[in-house]
This record gives sequence, structure tokens and C-alpha cells, in this order.
Amino acid sequence: MRRLPIFVTLLVTALLATACGGGRPESLMDKDEVVVAIRSDVPLISFRGPHGYDGFNIDVAKYLVGRLKKRIRWLEIKAGDQLTVLTDGRADMVFAHMSITPERKEKIDFAGPYHVDFQDIAVRPADRDAIRNVRDLEGRKICWVRGTNIAQRIVEERRVKAVIVPAGDYNECLDMIKDGRIDAISTNSQILAGLLTQPGVDLELVGATFNEQRTSIGIRKGDIDGCEQLNRAITEMYQDGTARKLLEKWFGGSGLDLSVVAVPQFEGCS
Repeated sequence: MRRLPIFVTLLVTALLATACGGGRPESLMDKDEVVVAIRSDVPLISFRGPHGYDGFNIDVAKYLVGRLKKRIRWLEIKAGDQLTVLTDGRADMVFAHMSITPERKEKIDFAGPYHVDFQDIAVRPADRDAIRNVRDLEGRKICWVRGTNIAQRIVEERRVKAVIVPAGDYNECLDMIKDGRIDAISTNSQILAGLLTQPGVDLELVGATFNEQRTSIGIRKGDIDGCEQLNRAITEMYQDGTARKLLEKWFGGSGLDLSVVAVPQFEGCS
């Protein structure tokens, strides 16, 4: 029996390995339509408007995916679903104002960040003088939205012994601070700015800038090509002025400091 030349044998072996899933992990760049997971309960960030999904994250996602020449199929998720929709293959990207942490990087990868912010605190006007910074949360009840790491960063990183009260979403946090079950809400300042726009909400921002929040795009583990292409698109978003326009559009009247809008330092793709 004739033997195939060695290079033909190697080629067949490589093709079979690829066909059986032995090649590189599937990338979002392999698709014409990508599934983008978002939340719909965060004012100014991502919410349901009169004509569909709207907000800062929605606009950023549309711009970046457009630069990649892909179509978007939205997937609405709840707090706590950010990782599972990637690990179980339901989504290609997650835009949920998610920051990079070592624990999350064990399960998923990140592109970006596409914005760098800081943590702040919202309190009732009557508590404004008593709670001026993160240290003043000692012994006080703070809201923890399941699936986020903000409350833990206060207790574990800042070593402030606040009392963590769990909630399903930020609307529940608002209900709890209104009826006195908690004393403060602490999270990304952009999210707090959005919450303060809700009808009937009477809260004030303390202006305590702490704990850098590197807002990034969650992607599937091993999608290096997708990560690199998204980072290029994020750079273009800042260079062509779109990032500043979107920040002014959604947060220009919020009191947040938008004086410096620079390209964030990327985490890197590996």
C-alpha cells in the first residue's frame, strides 16, 4: 500500500484537529452577528427607553460592534448573570459596567477598559454630614447588588467594617435606603448618577473618590482576536471624539468630572 507523503499526512491531521475543535477557540470575529449581553435596569447606563434599549453602554456597544462590522443581537440579563452567559456560550460580549477582577479573569477574559471611573457613595440628605467618605461607612448598612463586587471592596480592600445587605438590583437598593433598611449605596459614580435621576429619589452624592473602577467588556475565555480588535475600536472611539460625545450626552448634566477624557490603559489580551 502506498504511503502518503509526510506533508500530506500532516495537513490531513491538522484539518481533522481543526474540524474536531482542536484549533483556536471560537472568536466573536468569526461571526456576522454577535450576541451582546446587557442589563436594562441601570438608568443612564443601560435601560429600556421608548424606542428600545438606550444608555451609555448601549451607545458604546453599537459604536464598537459597528467598527468591527458586525450586527448586534441584544441579550437582556440580570445582575449576577455576567459570567455565566459567557461561560455557557449564550453571549459573545457582556456590556454590564463590569470591572476587571482576578476572580472574574479565572472564568472569562476582558477587552478594554472602555472607561475608567471611581467609586462614590449616595446617602439621604439628612446623613450628608455624618457620611463624608468611605471610613464613615464603618458599622453602617450598605447595599450589595448580587453579582457585583463593590461592597466587598469596601470591606475587604478598604477594611471598613460596614454591614452588607444583599439586593437583587439597584431599584431594591433605592427602596431600602428610602425606608431606612440601609444607610448608603456605594458603587461606580456613573451608576449612582443614573440612580439619582429616578423620579422620587432624594439622595446626594458624597463626592468620595476611591477604588478605581475599570469598566470593561466581558468576552469568552481565550478570544484573543476579539479582544485585540475591540481594543483597537476603543482606541478609535477616543481618538475620533466619540467617547467624549457619549460621556457628555449621558453624564454632562450629572455633576461628574468629565474634564479629562483619555484613552484608558488596556489590560492586555493573552
